[in-house]
Amino acid sequence: MATKGYKDKLEKILTFFQSPTSNRIMDGYFIFTISHFLDYFDDLKSEVPIFGGVRENIDELYKEAMTSQMPGEISNIEDVILQILNYCKGMYNWSHQNAQMNVIGPPPISGIIAKIAACIVNANLVSDEYSHRFSLAEVEAVAMISNLVGYDSRKSGGVFTFGGTGTNLYGVKVGLEKCAPGTFQTGIKDPVKVFASDCAHYTKYNCTQWLGIGSDNLVLIPTNQKNEMLLSVLEEKVKAEIEADNKIACIIATQGTTDAFGIDDLKGIVKIRDKLVKEYNLSYSPQIHADAVIGWIWAVFNDYNFQTNPLGFKERTLKSLRATSNLIKELRHADSLGVDFHKTGYSPYISSLFLVKDRDDLSLISRDKSTMPYLYQTGKYHPGIFTLECSRDASGPINGISNLNLLGKEGYRVIIGHVVEMAELLRDKLESYEFIDVINDYNYGSVTLFRVYPDKIKAKEHYQNELKDPVFSKDLEKHNKYNRNIYEYTVEKAYSGEGVALSFTEAYRTTVYEPSQEISAIKSFIMSPFTKEASIKKVIDQLLEARKAIQ
Repeated sequence: MATKGYKDKLEKILTFFQSPTSNRIMDGYFIFTISHFLDYFDDLKSEVPIFGGVRENIDELYKEAMTSQMPGEISNIEDVILQILNYCKGMYNWSHQNAQMNVIGPPPISGIIAKIAACIVNANLVSDEYSHRFSLAEVEAVAMISNLVGYDSRKSGGVFTFGGTGTNLYGVKVGLEKCAPGTFQTGIKDPVKVFASDCAHYTKYNCTQWLGIGSDNLVLIPTNQKNEMLLSVLEEKVKAEIEADNKIACIIATQGTTDAFGIDDLKGIVKIRDKLVKEYNLSYSPQIHADAVIGWIWAVFNDYNFQTNPLGFKERTLKSLRATSNLIKELRHADSLGVDFHKTGYSPYISSLFLVKDRDDLSLISRDKSTMPYLYQTGKYHPGIFTLECSRDASGPINGISNLNLLGKEGYRVIIGHVVEMAELLRDKLESYEFIDVINDYNYGSVTLFRVYPDKIKAKEHYQNELKDPVFSKDLEKHNKYNRNIYEYTVEKAYSGEGVALSFTEAYRTTVYEPSQEISAIKSFIMSPFTKEASIKKVIDQLLEARKAIQ
């Protein structure tokens, strides 16, 4: 009997793909398959902020995973869907009202559809030849955000990239080419410095290390209690490097730190830069890059009427939104900035935008077309000439633009206003207890960091002692462990469906005295628009319960 040839197997494999032309049977199967998956997925939802209801320890499963072999035989869509569902189990449900772990929000339905659309057409943003109208989505998103933050969209430029790290990497790279022209071809010849605050995201290390600048050439500037860069120290340090004949590639101004939502004084940083360029007659202007991947969305309040308050925010919330808006308005002064739609923009991962005030800056990192003879034969939009990536997924811009069009300024004001209002409610309740200190009380985002203390300790006063007085170093160490125990108790409660999932930071900041010690904190990062007063009450209740259990 003759062995079946590959063509018989190919017929089965073809059912795994979308039909290239309209086909009622195949299209119906595609819709049914997605619907079938969603039915299964819906069963993973529960009162616990975890899909599947249990977040098991998978540490031991990695050994088995590392021995995985590629299957020898063809499978089927149904079996693979069940495997995909299995990977979903234990993931946090970011929509859940009791999920308060990190700056990750749930994407709206249109954002999920946008992600699917990008997958179906499989566009590559290397050029409009392979992305066509998806390239328009990128240009539109660049223009919308430019106009939102105060750039002139007719002169600005930008590109979606692989995350907040990518936006910072581009910012530093542009600055490197400004201070040391030709580095793109010849490499780094002279010492180059990058400045950032000690509270800035750790991507400051990634950028200096991966660009060959070296993390030893990263100058960290201390911050005040508001988690803002100390401008007097910045000016002093920049002067010292200029006088040592070192080039200044970039000053990274954080516009919303990950832990505490600290915002550097961007206008003040630019003022110092401009002053020193003139004073030392520099031939270049150091790049000011705003790491605004979290804080950018507060720009929707730039033209909000805080006097009439049409959305009816409570006074404490209004004060918070106004204070943040006043700082974020200064984004227009930055030479470049980073935006994460997948953080406070409520898009799926990954949707990050690098933006430059002057699109001519992108020519500093552009390659000659002749080095890519198989590309750019048609069309007008060729970002692959200057992007680090050749292959660029189109889901970033289509997710960004879909959310901008869906929510508009008003929708984002409502969501951000709500999560801030919930955070302010939590702060208000935490502050009513003498044994709890909100330690980022000068920062006004939806993140709250706090420390809990045992009986007979006045938290606010004691924390200041731990921060500033080495006599309290042992107390600091002891209370770091105490807060870790409180946090772990709340985790168990959350995983059992009885509490709210919070997070923990080992080093919110370090002590003022030397040798410095790390200060831990429990963190609530409210991002779900479904979070209501009941979840805030639950946070307080579980903290009181945890404190009683571990006294």
